[in-house]
Amino acid sequence: MKRITLFLFSVIACGMFACTGNRGQSRDAQESAEESTGQIAADAEHQADDRGYIVKVGDMAPDFTMTTIAGETVRLSDLRGRVVMLQFTASWCVVCRREMPFIESDIWQKHKNNPEFALYGVDRDEPQETVEEFVKQTGVTYPMGLDPGADIFALFADRKAGITRNIIVDPEGRIVMLTRLYDTDEFALMCAKIDELLTD
Repeated sequence: MKRITLFLFSVIACGMFACTGNRGQSRDAQESAEESTGQIAADAEHQADDRGYIVKVGDMAPDFTMTTIAGETVRLSDLRGRVVMLQFTASWCVVCRREMPFIESDIWQKHKNNPEFALYGVDRDEPQETVEEFVKQTGVTYPMGLDPGADIFALFADRKAGITRNIIVDPEGRIVMLTRLYDTDEFALMCAKIDELLTD
């Protein structure tokens, strides 16, 4: 009789623990499903447009911190109050090399002494030595930041999307213009937009 009672107690106890375990697993599965659903919703919200951007004009620019090849630490939100131009580039990008001398002559040299303006190149996923050589080859003098892993780039565009691209941010931190590749008409519009923001 004792053996039967002990056996029944063991079966009941195991059953109780099994149910508890299953409830725990069910809760984990439910939480996992909710996280997946949330991730899908987030991905849908940040789908890239036809030019690869996941941000749009009117959005607040995503904040980030980067280090320049000169060793300066730059945080985008610290530049609030200024018109900011970000130029995403890389040494292997032929179009970037074609555009950068015009950024240097038509934008940087014109506005570099204006305290209300800031321009930073953001080199996509290359070591500092490569970026330093790239800067020498192109002859640009505006500050160049490092973007290991293209993590800064991925805040603005699909990580696999191409460059060159420029982003203009107004003094309130909102994106006011997004460019892609080097189109002379679009570049002229960008120069005019920067001039307009700086004279407001």
